[in-house]
Amino acid sequence: MADTSAPQGAMQPDEQRVLCAASAYEQKYYFNETFSRIPEEVQEELRIICVLFTEEVGGIILFCFDEEGDLQIRTQAAESDYNYDEIGAALMVKEIRRSRQEMLHGLELYYKAAWLGKSVEIRG
Repeated sequence: MADTSAPQGAMQPDEQRVLCAASAYEQKYYFNETFSRIPEEVQEELRIICVLFTEEVGGIILFCFDEEGDLQIRTQAAESDYNYDEIGAALMVKEIRRSRQEMLHGLELYYKAAWLGKSVEIRG
């Protein structure tokens, strides 16, 4: 079961809506219950991605939607965290985007249609 309190330092500007996040500092995973209609399999895949990221790289990872409905993957670390691998974080985010492209695109379509009321084009 996911922790319902956001990780420390996971605050985003008001135009961002956090889907999920994980923190290596608190060893917690957060899933925004607003998105509980997302299929369990996708929720579980997001949890695995976030937890593996923080175990391997450290810091905090956030999946959030911007005001246009695009899914952003953000990472951050405490200034005092000298173990955080910034290059490794960027490479891992790039790999997540490459290997999970279809899932991430589906999440964007869902958000744009269900939350922003936009008409979406499903590519085949």
